[in-house]
Amino acid sequence: MKKKFKGAFKRIRNLIINPKRYFTKIVADGNMEESMLKAFLYGLLGGCLVLLIRLLGGATITLGAVFTAGIIVPVLAVAMLFVMGGLMMLVSEITGGERDWEIAIKGLASIFFIYPVILVLNALAFNCTSMWIISLLVDMYVLFLFYNISLYCMRGKRGNVIVVIGILALFMVTVYATDYRIGWFMLKNTSATLACLL
Repeated sequence: MKKKFKGAFKRIRNLIINPKRYFTKIVADGNMEESMLKAFLYGLLGGCLVLLIRLLGGATITLGAVFTAGIIVPVLAVAMLFVMGGLMMLVSEITGGERDWEIAIKGLASIFFIYPVILVLNALAFNCTSMWIISLLVDMYVLFLFYNISLYCMRGKRGNVIVVIGILALFMVTVYATDYRIGWFMLKNTSATLACLL
């Protein structure tokens, strides 16, 4: 168990400090089930942590909330993995990178440890300002990871990857600069977003 935690910590450290070294090691080995399981378990962890935060905050925990945390959130995590995998394949096609579905899924699954972190950070937002800060930081970091996966894992051409990521960043800026951000915030934390409407 200690070795597993040490290995997980090392992978996270390499991902943050040296993403090139981390992502270039990802290869297709026919084991897609592990990636799906990883997404499901991280989704389950995130759902349970959010439930715990709400419980500590004095919220009433209903059967529906437990079902959402234990079933809906993990299943959505797996669905998100495949949706993002499709997007990654499209980006890879545009940037001249790998056209391997398994590598795309494995690359994305390798960063799913941030999924529960994102869920917890969103749950911790308590007003409009905190929602803005948390949402911006999370979205920029996800874009940074997407860049690294496109470049090092999918082996896209650097110039093309920069252009595509730039377009995605511009889209993100457009969302934040318009009222569409309210809908985006609502998906993350409804109560904190309502404070933005007052």
